[in-house]
Amino acid sequence: MEIPSKILSNAVDEIATLPGVGKRSALRYALHLLNSSDSDFAAFVGALTSLKRDTHYCSRCHCISDTPVCHICSSPKRNQKMVCVVENIQEVMAIENTAQYTGLYHVLGGVISPLDGIGINDLTIAQLIRRVADEQIEEVILALPTTMEGDTTNIYIDRQLKQFPDLKITTIARGIAIGDNLEYTDEITLGRSIVNRVPFENA
Repeated sequence: MEIPSKILSNAVDEIATLPGVGKRSALRYALHLLNSSDSDFAAFVGALTSLKRDTHYCSRCHCISDTPVCHICSSPKRNQKMVCVVENIQEVMAIENTAQYTGLYHVLGGVISPLDGIGINDLTIAQLIRRVADEQIEEVILALPTTMEGDTTNIYIDRQLKQFPDLKITTIARGIAIGDNLEYTDEITLGRSIVNRVPFENA
């Protein structure tokens, strides 16, 4: 695709690095930004700058937050003894949209995947174990993707948590198809899976 301006071409190349954005879409976005008013462009750039500069990761659950401790962890309305383990922030948002879950979360930041170079130490599993011990957590819900990598991670966490004999370890009901990611699951199915969770060892 021939672009008459090097500056525009550079902008298109950068926008095209975003997931799911091809060169044609990137060109359309770049031209839209180019033709926007100075105030709209400044607001757009400011939002991106603030995203990178001001975003925190919750010191407790590792979810993205505007503050050192996120609003979910700090809410007195949440069940402080229940933790749902998820892969990423998208899955926190997916579960929250069901309005069926009232506990806390723990974001691993991925799943064990040797082929992708993701090992145990690249995830927040050690922090999860410490949370269970320090906060006297009563139930851990394993809500990782129903993939080989997700199941491998579930099994590893389950084994690590066996040191807590009074801890209840559950997993979401498999109303979710094998291989599906939670963020693409409809809210009714996901909500029922949370409500009808089962002991992990029986999954």
